[in-house]
Amino acid sequence: MEAMEVDFPAVLLGGRGGGGRRSSRSSRQRAINAAADLAGSDAAAPHVISDSGSSTEVDEDEDDEGRTAPRLPPRLPATWAFSQRAVGGAANAPSAAQGARLRRRVRQGLRVHYPSQTAAPSRGFPDFLLRAPAASAAEPESGSSTEVSESDDDEDEEGGREDAPSDATGPAGPAPPAGPRLATQPQEAGSTNSGSAAEAERTEAPNQNVQPSPSEEGEGDICSICFEAWTAAGEHRLSALRCGHLFGFTCIQRWVKAQGPSAKCPQCNKKAKRSDIVLLYAPKLRALDNSEQETLKKSLEQEQSLRRKAELESAQYKLKLQVVTNKYGQAQQELQELRALMAHAGRSSLSSSSSSSASSSLLLGLTQRAPQYGFSKAVLVSQAGGCRVLSYCEALCCLLASQPSPHAALVPGCGVKKVSVVNMKASQYVPIHTKQIRGLCFNRQNDSLLLSAALDNTIKLTSLLTNTVVQTYNTGKPVWSCCWCLDNSNYVYAGLSNGSVLVYDTRDTSTHVQELQPLRSRCPVASLCYVPRAASSSFPCGGLIAGSLEGGCFWEQLNETTYRPHELPLEAAGCTDIQVEPESRHCLVTYRPGRSNPSLRCVLMALTRSPQQDSAQLPSCSCAPVQTFSAGSSCKLLTKNAVFRSPEGGGTLVCAGDEASHSTMVWDAASGSLLQKLPADLPVLDISPFSLNGEHFLASLTEKMLKLYRWE
Repeated sequence: MEAMEVDFPAVLLGGRGGGGRRSSRSSRQRAINAAADLAGSDAAAPHVISDSGSSTEVDEDEDDEGRTAPRLPPRLPATWAFSQRAVGGAANAPSAAQGARLRRRVRQGLRVHYPSQTAAPSRGFPDFLLRAPAASAAEPESGSSTEVSESDDDEDEEGGREDAPSDATGPAGPAPPAGPRLATQPQEAGSTNSGSAAEAERTEAPNQNVQPSPSEEGEGDICSICFEAWTAAGEHRLSALRCGHLFGFTCIQRWVKAQGPSAKCPQCNKKAKRSDIVLLYAPKLRALDNSEQETLKKSLEQEQSLRRKAELESAQYKLKLQVVTNKYGQAQQELQELRALMAHAGRSSLSSSSSSSASSSLLLGLTQRAPQYGFSKAVLVSQAGGCRVLSYCEALCCLLASQPSPHAALVPGCGVKKVSVVNMKASQYVPIHTKQIRGLCFNRQNDSLLLSAALDNTIKLTSLLTNTVVQTYNTGKPVWSCCWCLDNSNYVYAGLSNGSVLVYDTRDTSTHVQELQPLRSRCPVASLCYVPRAASSSFPCGGLIAGSLEGGCFWEQLNETTYRPHELPLEAAGCTDIQVEPESRHCLVTYRPGRSNPSLRCVLMALTRSPQQDSAQLPSCSCAPVQTFSAGSSCKLLTKNAVFRSPEGGGTLVCAGDEASHSTMVWDAASGSLLQKLPADLPVLDISPFSLNGEHFLASLTEKMLKLYRWE
């Protein structure tokens, strides 16, 4: 049997407004009477209603036979979808006149679809789709669908009959089946066309998909941990646990990591672990597209890196330009002197050969340039600053600069940064202490064992071959300085903040073996340096020079466990640093500006020893000033200076930092003349000379940068 549609008349389901309102009760009574007449005439026979050339058979149940009164069908909602299996055998169709009369009375109403009888039984019950105008106030049930379809012919035909009275005795149409599978309830329609249009719009509403509210949709797009929208890329991309709940990747990773082995899902409390986190790749998911933002972040980081590199190169080129400018100025001055000398020689005749040789030697001296340090390279040690002291490791050919940890959140404290002098690049950071480092030094054995002193009440021995601390000594007081014993590498010294010096034996890991008490005040020992023994020297003694803010003391080492103090004749206040040149037995004492001397002074002193007059009285050790060098008028930091042999091999050079001009000043110790003034961006804190492959270098450390100069 082919599918067809049966339209129940509007009289049964409620008329459309246009010819006046009819009461719902009278309309309902007429529908009941019409159904009763039709059912009484041929209750058991199937009714075949002709519609556009197709036929539909409705087989009623045998249970309806013998019933004299029609049963009142239950009230139906405005939209109703149901299913019923066709039962019973073949029946006779109604007469053609009755079918024509029914067709004229057809209005929009019940439309029943029959599937083919040849369909497989597994397809289930045949579907009946009820489509009626939503005239009542009842809302359509969820899951149902309604449709209002009107043809132009039906509207014209209905408009022609609206004024005519309806026949209550005539058959109103085929009665619905009496069984529970098909039940209809007439409903009232609106009285106006506008009401019908509004009702038609309401009946079409259930056909559309139900859209979630903006609040519900927003709740599904955010991470339940941080309440932020997850993204399609980056760290907060969409991820899920084994239970299926969605989170941002970084949020759920931190959640699982924080709870440890007992981690659970934040929503359902099911057990979760790190391996349960799965990244989701959902192309149709409404995720926040931050790919452009991530690209911009990477571009910003690249630009910042390039900018820092450009700033560093710019600083290097500025220094080179300044050096070239100085050389150019000197060359211009020499050229002017040569021209003046040649002009003077052209106007006057040389009277003797001696005068000729003198002028030629003068010309030769002017044309020859004195050797000096030239700028080589600048290396960035710490972007945030905080560098303090500097030392050179000859075994590894690298400079070590103290600095705070570049990753304070992960590795707090302070350490040293390795700077290779082979390729002039910073290599790696080695953490050592928890507070600021005040002293670094190596021994003569070239075993890459670094001695460091810090304000965390410890001195430590660090192997730079493995970058690990091999020995730690707790001093009980902040340590300001340290040094090795150059006569016996088993002993090290630590200068404390209370003025005393502790002697440690590296073979004894428990505590210090001796304490050297201060002679006068208990000022911090700002500098420690050891003078090795020399049998053929005018000062053959070996011992330790301890310098504090109020003077200095030489601790002569008589044997491994005995020290005899000698107070040095230094100024009463203002001593900031003492350095020793081992070969010439000279020490460089630095005084900060004061009332009597408004500038920074570096005094070169020669260590002396008085002759022994009798066996009962031991000789005394002292020092005498040799040369004084004046620098700038500012000294706010405890900087360290240097005195060393000249690369030419014939004299001694003195180097000191000038805070006022941010430069490194180089003097000739013999003449006291200023040889060079090497510029820097910040005050110079420490100076270290070294040699590599026959070339001589000078390194100066500022708070952020390390500048290298080569002897030319």
